[in-house]
Amino acid sequence: MNKPNLGSCTFRFVFCAALLSATACAGTSASSAGAAPPNGAQAQTIQDKADPNQVIYEVAPNEADPQLKRYLKPNYALFNRDVAASANLLVFFPGTGGEPNGSWPFLEAGAKAGYRVIGLMYDNGTAVPTVCGPQADPACSDRFREKRIFGDGVSNDIDDLPEESVVNRLVKFLQYLDAHHPGEGWGQYLANGQPNWARIAVSGHSQGGGVAAYIAKKKSVYRVINLSGAWDRVEATKQWAPWVTSPSATPMDRWYAAYHQKESRADAMKAAYAVLQIPPDHVRVLTLEPNPANKMPARADAYHVSMSATDVTPRDANGQPAYAADWAFLLGPAK
Repeated sequence: MNKPNLGSCTFRFVFCAALLSATACAGTSASSAGAAPPNGAQAQTIQDKADPNQVIYEVAPNEADPQLKRYLKPNYALFNRDVAASANLLVFFPGTGGEPNGSWPFLEAGAKAGYRVIGLMYDNGTAVPTVCGPQADPACSDRFREKRIFGDGVSNDIDDLPEESVVNRLVKFLQYLDAHHPGEGWGQYLANGQPNWARIAVSGHSQGGGVAAYIAKKKSVYRVINLSGAWDRVEATKQWAPWVTSPSATPMDRWYAAYHQKESRADAMKAAYAVLQIPPDHVRVLTLEPNPANKMPARADAYHVSMSATDVTPRDANGQPAYAADWAFLLGPAK
C-alpha cells in the first residue's frame, strides 16, 4: 500500500534520551500541522486514491472526548475493506513529540497484516528517561507510566490529568468509532467500558514502545511490539525500574521487539529487551541505513527514528518500505 496523499505537514520527532529533535515532512492532513485542531474540529474520512481498498478516519482527540484540552493532533483509524470481522486491533503509540501518522508505513503494514489499526495521540511530552533517568529512585518510572497510561498514578513529576490518560483516550476513540461507524466492529475491542485487551495488540516507537510494554506488563494483550523503547533505569547505577523486571501479565511468547544496531542507545535497548525477557528470536536488530532523502538534522538520531518514520525509514528499489518483512514478522497474524 502507498501512503495516501493527504497534504503536507511538519512532524517533530524527539529522541528524549539524547535530547535530540528533528523534523521530517510526511503525508498527512493539514489539521495535524501547527496548532492543535480546535474544539469541535470535524472528523473526516480519507480515501487513498492509490488504494481504494483502504479506509482511513482522522478524528481530533477532543472530538472523541470534549474534556481533552491538549495533545490534540489527530487520531487515525485505518483498515482494509476486506478485513475479517474477527480481526484483532493494533494500537500504535508514537514516540516523544511525535504524531500517530508520523509512522504511517508501519500503520499501513498493520492493516496489510489484517488488523484494524489505530494510531493514538496521547500526552507524549517529556519522557521517562529525561524525568526519571537522572533520579536515584528506580520506582520513579513506575509512578510516571502508571499516571500517564492508566490515569491513576501519583507521580508529581508530570502534570497529566486522569482524562488525558492513554487508556481513557483509547476508550473514548473506540466509543466514537463504534457510534459513528456502526457495523464495522469497533465495539468488540471494548468490554465493560474498558479496552478488551485480549483482542488488542499494542505497539509503539520510543516512548510509545515503553507505553506498549508497560500495558503488556499489566494487562494480558494479544501481542506487544516494542520499537526501541522501555529502557527505564537509573542511569547512574543502571538499576532497572521495578516494572521492567516484574512478571508479565502478557505471556512472553507474545512479546516482539526491534531496535537499530546503530542508534545511539542500541546497547540500552539490547539490555532492556534481555531484562524484559523477550525471547531472543523475537527481537529484530535492524541494520539498514535511513532513507538518504530524509530531512533530519545531522545531529539527530536518524537510526532511532528510521525503524518506522514515514520519510526516514529506508525504501527498496521500488520505493516500498525496506523493513516490510521485519514489520510483518513483528506484527504476526491479526487473529
